[in-house]
Amino acid sequence: MEYTHLGRTGLSVSRAVLGTMNFGPQTSEEDSFAIMDRAHDLGVNFFDTANVYGWQKGEGVTEQIVGRWFAQGGGRRERTVIATKLYGDMGDWPNESKLSALAIRRQLDDSLRRLQTDHVDLYQFHHIDRATPWEEIWQAMEVAVQQGKVLYAGSSNFAGWHIAQAQEAAARRNFVGLVSEQSIYNLLVRDVERETLPAARAYGLGMIPWSPLQGGLLGGVIEKTEEGSRRLEGRAKEALEANRPAIEQYEAFAKEIGHAPGELALAWLLHQPGVTAPITGPRTMQQLESAVASVDIHLDQAALDRLDEIFPGHKTSPEDYAW
Repeated sequence: MEYTHLGRTGLSVSRAVLGTMNFGPQTSEEDSFAIMDRAHDLGVNFFDTANVYGWQKGEGVTEQIVGRWFAQGGGRRERTVIATKLYGDMGDWPNESKLSALAIRRQLDDSLRRLQTDHVDLYQFHHIDRATPWEEIWQAMEVAVQQGKVLYAGSSNFAGWHIAQAQEAAARRNFVGLVSEQSIYNLLVRDVERETLPAARAYGLGMIPWSPLQGGLLGGVIEKTEEGSRRLEGRAKEALEANRPAIEQYEAFAKEIGHAPGELALAWLLHQPGVTAPITGPRTMQQLESAVASVDIHLDQAALDRLDEIFPGHKTSPEDYAW
């Protein structure tokens, strides 16, 4: 396993992130435990979750699974950089969502209880809260840091100017502010290259891409559907048809250079400036093993150029649309 610093911090994290979103809804607790144990065996020390995962309002099902895994001991918690998130609805009463000081205090304590730990290594804002001023958010986070309940703060799904707002407000308070941004980023969806990724790099935030395979479209979907191991319906089928020519070229290129499509997509992200590590949410042990294998793939400039031809990206604004 390779390790890197998370953004401008001194925190060392693996270049593969274990996403836990499927733990509970798709993957049994027993299998989730086995996947987390195997992740440690493979050197993965960076796990990502959220208070809403498990999709039972207010229950924090996935955090509870991770917490029971931590409770087994054996250095599981000590060897893990655990990241969780808040913002989504955790109940139907006021202040059970978003980023008010009250919500931050309550949701953090609830996550700590479910995770069976005394601190969160990376506490992430799952979405921008346009109604809460940054002075309030940072004051609440400063208290959490002083109490030893949070070590670092991160964002998710932020625009570039949201990152700038957050960091300038933090600087006025002599506070560290954000150290990471978690955005959708993959070969098919490269919008963050315009402003979010440049902003993250300018302020020293590590980029943590989510949906690196774009819902499986970059994981060999055409071959899998043709051989009958996968069936697409609804929006997934529509997305494939809208992008079929490019995906056909992509799968052919992956075969040409001897890599599985999913591993190639993850490896491409690891070659992008500013990317710390992509998040993969394995449902099975095989998917975890495949994700970790991507860390060892080196792509030369010719391969990177070919991928840019198949899936054109964006220049930084304003050059992306003006001179």
